[in-house]
Amino acid sequence: MRKVAKNLAKSLTGASSVAVDKARVKRRRMSEASDIHMLSFDTRKVPLVFNPNKRAQRIILRLDHGNSSIIVVLPKRTSRDEGKRFALSNKDWIEQRLDQLHEPVPFLHNTVIPILGTPHRIRHKPNARGVVWCESEEINVAGHEEHVPRRVQDWLKIEARREIELRAHQKAEAIGKKIKKITIRDTKSRWGSCTSEGELAFSWRLIFAPRHVMDYVIAHEVAHLREMNHGPKFWKLCGEICRSVEPARLWLENHGTDLYRYGRF
Repeated sequence: MRKVAKNLAKSLTGASSVAVDKARVKRRRMSEASDIHMLSFDTRKVPLVFNPNKRAQRIILRLDHGNSSIIVVLPKRTSRDEGKRFALSNKDWIEQRLDQLHEPVPFLHNTVIPILGTPHRIRHKPNARGVVWCESEEINVAGHEEHVPRRVQDWLKIEARREIELRAHQKAEAIGKKIKKITIRDTKSRWGSCTSEGELAFSWRLIFAPRHVMDYVIAHEVAHLREMNHGPKFWKLCGEICRSVEPARLWLENHGTDLYRYGRF
């Protein structure tokens, strides 16, 4: 009986040790994932967010327009200290990019935001029935004031999905292709994507862009259903299902980053 109890105690001790080790590993990973340094300038501070990437060949700095932070891409075997030193050596570049950021436009009462390029004013109507509805270029929001930002954003994502899905399926049908799935995301580096399996993804922030710009991004990804490249055949096909390829590309180049300021505080 004593032997059984002793073996049981040893077994429980071993299990407890394993659990503790797993907890330590989890805490360490969480700590590493949230390891953010602040880079100080004369009048402001900017977060440096480290992003390890085994495929990266060198340290890369990228401005995250959505969060007003600097992403530091770290190649394999590159420490955060090395990444921070690299960022410090490029403070002038970082400051120039930060100066290009526009003031945030939060989703609050009386704020004006574009819907497919047309200005709409947010109106908080606390005593109204319903949730969110749009009429006469006004976005009306019922309920408590603290819920306005979330409700407006939820409504915008629904509108973005409705607009994108309708256009994407129409364009896919026009070129004799079918879409397997459409995902709406808050992407930071691209407005849309297409996989070889026929799955498309788009940024919900396209709802703020002019109609012809959204149309182009959708056409671009749908064209990839047939041409998974950017060769002459791809651009010819893209032009067949979108009449404003060049103007839309130019607009995104000049104004695309503006779309990230909506909804920020």
